[in-house]
Amino acid sequence: MRAAFLALWLVINAVAFLLYGADKRRARKGQWRITERTLLLSAWLLGGVGALAGMRVFRHKTKHLAFRVCVPLGALLSMAALAAGCFLLK
Repeated sequence: MRAAFLALWLVINAVAFLLYGADKRRARKGQWRITERTLLLSAWLLGGVGALAGMRVFRHKTKHLAFRVCVPLGALLSMAALAAGCFLLK
C-alpha cells in the first residue's frame, strides 16, 4: 500500500512539474495557456513539490503573489501527506 501511495504521489508531482513547463513553453510561443486555476489546483492536489520545482526550474509564475504563497503551502501539504501516507499505511 505504501508503494502504491508513493507511486501515485510521484506521478501527481511529475504531472504538476510538467504542467508548469508546458505553460512556460506556451507563454513563450504565444499559444493557448494553462489556466492559473489549474496550475494552483495541481499544487493543492498533492502536487505541491512538483509545482514548486516547476516554478523554480522554469522560472514561471514566480512574481505572482498567489503562486509565491499558495505553491509553497501546497508543497508543505504534499510533503505532510507523503509523510502521513508512509507512516500510516501498511
